[in-house]
Amino acid sequence: MNNHLKKISILCLCITGMIQSVKIFGQQTPVDCVNSAMGNISHLLVPTYPTIHLPNSMLRVSPERRDYTADQISGLPVVITSHRGRSAFRICPFTGNADKLQPVISYTWDNEVLKPYYYKVFLDEYNITAEYAVSHQSAIYQINFENYGQSRYLIFNTENGNITVDRNKIYGYQYLDNNTTVYLWAETNIEPISSGIILDNGRGLDLSEKTVSGNNKSLVLSFEPHADNVKVRYGISFISIEQARKNVNREIPKFKLQDVAEKGRAIWNDALGKIEVSGTDINDMTVFYTSLYRCYERPVCISEDGNYFSASDHKVHEDNGTPFFTDDWIWDTYRAAHPLRLLIAPQNESYIINSFLRMAKQTGTMWMPTFPEITGDSRRMNSNHGVATIADAWAKGLHSFDLREAYIACRKAIEEKTLAPWSGAPAGWLDDFYKKHGYIPALRPGEPETVPEVNGSEKRQPVAVTLGTSYDQWCLSQIAGFLKDDGNKKIYAEKALNYRNIFNPATGFFHPKDKNGLFIEPFDYRYSGGQGARDYYGENNAWTYRWDVQHNVGDLISLMGGNENFNKNLDQTFREPLGKSKYIFYAQLPDHTGNVGQFSMANEPSLHIPYLYNYSGKPWEAQKRIRVLLKEWFRNDLMGVPGDEDGGGMSAFVVFSMLGFYPVTPGMPVYNVGSPVFQKASIHLGDGKTLNIVVKNYAPGNKYIQSMKLNGLEWTKPWFKHEDIANGGLLEFTLGEHANKTWGTLPENAPPSADSY
Repeated sequence: MNNHLKKISILCLCITGMIQSVKIFGQQTPVDCVNSAMGNISHLLVPTYPTIHLPNSMLRVSPERRDYTADQISGLPVVITSHRGRSAFRICPFTGNADKLQPVISYTWDNEVLKPYYYKVFLDEYNITAEYAVSHQSAIYQINFENYGQSRYLIFNTENGNITVDRNKIYGYQYLDNNTTVYLWAETNIEPISSGIILDNGRGLDLSEKTVSGNNKSLVLSFEPHADNVKVRYGISFISIEQARKNVNREIPKFKLQDVAEKGRAIWNDALGKIEVSGTDINDMTVFYTSLYRCYERPVCISEDGNYFSASDHKVHEDNGTPFFTDDWIWDTYRAAHPLRLLIAPQNESYIINSFLRMAKQTGTMWMPTFPEITGDSRRMNSNHGVATIADAWAKGLHSFDLREAYIACRKAIEEKTLAPWSGAPAGWLDDFYKKHGYIPALRPGEPETVPEVNGSEKRQPVAVTLGTSYDQWCLSQIAGFLKDDGNKKIYAEKALNYRNIFNPATGFFHPKDKNGLFIEPFDYRYSGGQGARDYYGENNAWTYRWDVQHNVGDLISLMGGNENFNKNLDQTFREPLGKSKYIFYAQLPDHTGNVGQFSMANEPSLHIPYLYNYSGKPWEAQKRIRVLLKEWFRNDLMGVPGDEDGGGMSAFVVFSMLGFYPVTPGMPVYNVGSPVFQKASIHLGDGKTLNIVVKNYAPGNKYIQSMKLNGLEWTKPWFKHEDIANGGLLEFTLGEHANKTWGTLPENAPPSADSY
């Protein structure tokens, strides 16, 4: 047995190497610590889903229901083609009279078993148990019929496409958005006694037809009444039906669900085993490994036998040994998910960045993507933070891509594409104004929108866009520096200060200005801005965007009048009341959940805020805030995630913060120190390199750093460089119950900012 295994009473461990399924009483592997139902009931908007998949793999499914409280599931899923999306194709087992068949059947469910690699559910009405195991591009269902003597059926449904049955083979396709198609090839282990299509509106069967096309169309296979165990193995593809057949034959050559499940379990243990943690609280272990599991849901690799379909140009390409990845909402993931992958899976991060560059070229615009999905770049949210993934990777030593090409793609996305949120239109008047005046102008209340590229629902978001673009241009200045382009480095470094143009010194907030340079007045920093505060900000109000200067916190401190005022403003963020009833606040700001005062734990622009005390001489306040926030909002239960978990965007914050450090400024190879949760952690960086984190005087209630060592040296800074740990190393913390208000507090100990880096 692997030497890393320990008794569960001591730790819920992770394994550094590939292991086989281990079933020994009292012992678990990291994947056993995953609770994929954590957060399946939403606080307000979208819950997490118990996704069954392999790490960053093309095939993903989850039970088809609105959230965990729903007592019915809509068929059995076949493939989710976008994060949080619905299944394309569904399979419905059925027992009983043929005249009761429907295109899709809703089942009440019970006795559900959820694992990252395995799913089991009992379908009440029909006494059917369905089991499921997944591979990368294929999967297998095992349907156990328990109603003896009744006819058995399997229904295959497509929402918008075509499916055909040929004896025990089922194949077809479903249309997605943007001229993208997902293909299916499936096979049952038992030959059906008959097959046909379900007529519209449930008017019976037509056993003479073997193909059906259109919306919500289904075909059905009928099996002998004694066929108690029917298995379906299937493959999916974005290239062709034939490729789907190749995928399943390559990955699941036999109808052996247990083999697929055990292989999936081993793959998950290998991925989660990149980080080992140990402590005394099983709930902490579960929150940690569940969060790490969420970080592997996307982006997904869609290379199939060395080829991939790209929705950027609607062509099939050879990947030339560099797998193609997509489905990544970069606005959410650049902050912590990409930096985490740079540590534990740098090869995948290399593939992902190279995929971004391929997309940019394939679109014909050479614009860096912002929200790449299976169906193409949807250009959602604001700013162009793909530039941050480039700057961060290069700064931390990942040089396996063409930096000059990436520089071109990033510059074009910022300078040639409009800065208007949720738009892929070319630059227009709004962009010309920004280039001339250094901020996005806001409309006054009641002033009509005249800029055609502005999305009617998402609005201009002028403060959010100005702040986000200032950061993006700082990232451009870093890349220009890497390329020795000193002229543009200076130009973009100056533009990176554009946030100053909308800072209101009278209030200490970033405040929208009109086209004449006047602040919008009167103004309520909690509520002005309409739905989601989008007239001026974006999903969050001014209290969140007050801190959205990731690249130059030192200058933000100066703008606010120094450390004392900065700390007062930070404190007040966590104390400021909602100002109105919860139902009014959340009706306007539904993304702004997980509140502690006006701080929102539930939305990505807030993730770095508790670490800002490190810059202003109060690192013990960062330690306290981080540990309290983790305990309050991330729990091993059905409501244990405070807001939308955007495929690792929020979960990576949990992973980093529980380890004890966090990348406040992607693009700057520096980590802020927080407060480690575990007694010991080991981060396997690859090539035999390991970063070990050890806590002395460990106890669950001890969260304050008394002293710290970095690679054997006494360390008094609440930050360290990536180069300090890039080749492995040792972080040693001594924690205590009460704050040490002298550690890390001197001005020279503050983390670097753009003005000091």
